[in-house]
Amino acid sequence: MELLEKSEPVLIFTAIILGLLFSDMPFLSSNSSYLITIFLFLMLYALFLEVPLGDIKKGFSNHKFSYRALIINFLWTPFFGYFIGNIFLNHNIDLLIGFFMLILTPCTDWYLLFTKIAKGNLPLSLSILPANLILQLILLPVYLLLFFSSSNSINIIDLSESILIFIILPFICASITKFILKNRSQLKDKITNTFTSFQTIFLAIAIFGIFNSEGKVLFSNINSIFYVLVPLIIFFIVNFLLVYVVSKKSNFSYEDYASLTLTTLARNSPLALAIATRSFPNNELIIIALVIGPLIELPVLYIVTKILLHIRKTY
Repeated sequence: MELLEKSEPVLIFTAIILGLLFSDMPFLSSNSSYLITIFLFLMLYALFLEVPLGDIKKGFSNHKFSYRALIINFLWTPFFGYFIGNIFLNHNIDLLIGFFMLILTPCTDWYLLFTKIAKGNLPLSLSILPANLILQLILLPVYLLLFFSSSNSINIIDLSESILIFIILPFICASITKFILKNRSQLKDKITNTFTSFQTIFLAIAIFGIFNSEGKVLFSNINSIFYVLVPLIIFFIVNFLLVYVVSKKSNFSYEDYASLTLTTLARNSPLALAIATRSFPNNELIIIALVIGPLIELPVLYIVTKILLHIRKTY
């Protein structure tokens, strides 16, 4: 992992603080929407450029692992997340939607770092990445409409527009780039590596824009943000225990167990954040809940890796 990727939590926190500090500057706050759109687009273009979507079949070479990972991520997690979210966040539909979007999107980047730290099966974790990405792109709008279409918080036109801007267009641009450079592997690798190394910077600038434009909303709802902490911690604990039981029943090696744990715990908040900024422009708490998510998630994942290394001794 590059230094920037390892420093992602620090950069996110710094972007939040700077965004709040300069939230009273009219010039910045009035142009923040452009920062958010441009840099989230660039971040997702870099993601599509990096992920080998043509390798989806490889993710299913280990049937036992891949099917369990996909069932937990895309069947168990949405319904369990909606259940615990309703218990703790039913009083605030925006926080509930933000929490739901956060846990519905499996991670596509930093979970590999934690897998490596925990001495998991890194090639196996990498193989499931393309399938995780494609399925969350398809199923996120489906689950949003399934669970929240009656809440009057979902605008289908806004949701469709966000999917066009932040999923379809970056995907098309990345695909065109790959096609043009398919016979120029050196240049292709150079461009991919450049954009990949700047993913964290793109995300940090977008988060700066969000908090710069929504600083007043955050300060007036600061207590509400802490409500997200309880269901998120419950999600991590329950899924950690579930994966342990599933792995034991499936006779997984420790390496496969560690990989399954981290690919089902780590979440992809930047993707959900990109969709939320366009789909819910007047629901600031949804966006803020998604930005706060990594600040909770990353320390939890670090603790999980330490627990996994302890389990490894007796697994």
